Amino acid sequence: MAEYVWVDATGGTRSKSRTLEGDKEYKPEDLPVWNFDGSSTDQAPGDNSDVYLRPCAVYPDPFRGSPNIIVLSECWNADGTPNKYNYRHECAKVMEANAEHEPWFGLEQEYTLLDHDDRPFGWPRGGFPAPQGPYYCGVGSGKVVMRDIVEAHYKACLYAGVKISGTNAEVLFGQWEYQVGPCEGISMGDQLWISRFFLSRVAEDFGVKVSWHPKPMAGDWNGAGLHSNFSTKEMRVEGGMKHIEEAMKKLEPHHVECIKEYGEDNALRLTGRHETGSIEHFTWGVANRGTSIRIPRETAAKGYGYFEDRRPASNADPYRITKILMTSIFGKL
Repeated sequence: MAEYVWVDATGGTRSKSRTLEGDKEYKPEDLPVWNFDGSSTDQAPGDNSDVYLRPCAVYPDPFRGSPNIIVLSECWNADGTPNKYNYRHECAKVMEANAEHEPWFGLEQEYTLLDHDDRPFGWPRGGFPAPQGPYYCGVGSGKVVMRDIVEAHYKACLYAGVKISGTNAEVLFGQWEYQVGPCEGISMGDQLWISRFFLSRVAEDFGVKVSWHPKPMAGDWNGAGLHSNFSTKEMRVEGGMKHIEEAMKKLEPHHVECIKEYGEDNALRLTGRHETGSIEHFTWGVANRGTSIRIPRETAAKGYGYFEDRRPASNADPYRITKILMTSIFGKL
């Protein structure tokens, strides 16, 4: 069984299954191009609705076990052009053009688990939990909920070869985070999208919804981001701090352009409060979580390492994030 997975028009994942003959180890180029009804996903008009699925990455299936596979696919139109919601195609070209810089990415995916009333799972009906404080990295009943989902998702990613590097409970009650990376080039977007599919699929078994919204609850509650850690081979060696500082100078004039690529409803989150910088201004600093970009204290102390772009929202497309970082720093194709 091969589960073909793709990204739809709203930034969610869709999938459908097909049977393949044999149990060999498939590579993307070995797999058949498939199609789906794009008019049912807002990816094509009804009078020309076929959208084609071109396999681009293959993973072992953690739900069905070996030899079954998960097939991440790009969406293409019948005329041979990338679908308008296919952000992977252009991102891959940028990564290939700048491969000599060996870009590494590590994305920190925050998300909120919701009940079917669209309130965070575990929140009292008609009321609110205690103020934020005990929930971040919390342990124990009343501090965290649905750890079963988190553990099952973690193991699913490991089984499939996704480079999930950790997980923790977050500041908002009912909110969690996991990290994927470091991944080089286009593999960052591929692995983050597949990890999102896995999380939605695991939560489905528990009857729980996953929210990627950057501000799931209005008021004095933390939002959800997709903090993006980035480095090049020049930044990772002695003297790399110079290249990091140069990157800050190149990113600043592209702040508005970056924000446009960093997710929907992000203005609700980037207020300058709750560990965010203001959406209106580009700022950076060492160990400062109230800036657009944070340089870890360890990086500043050693003089080389990586930086963390804290602006992307939790619902941002990783292909768009990684592409705009590369084009802002190294120029467009």
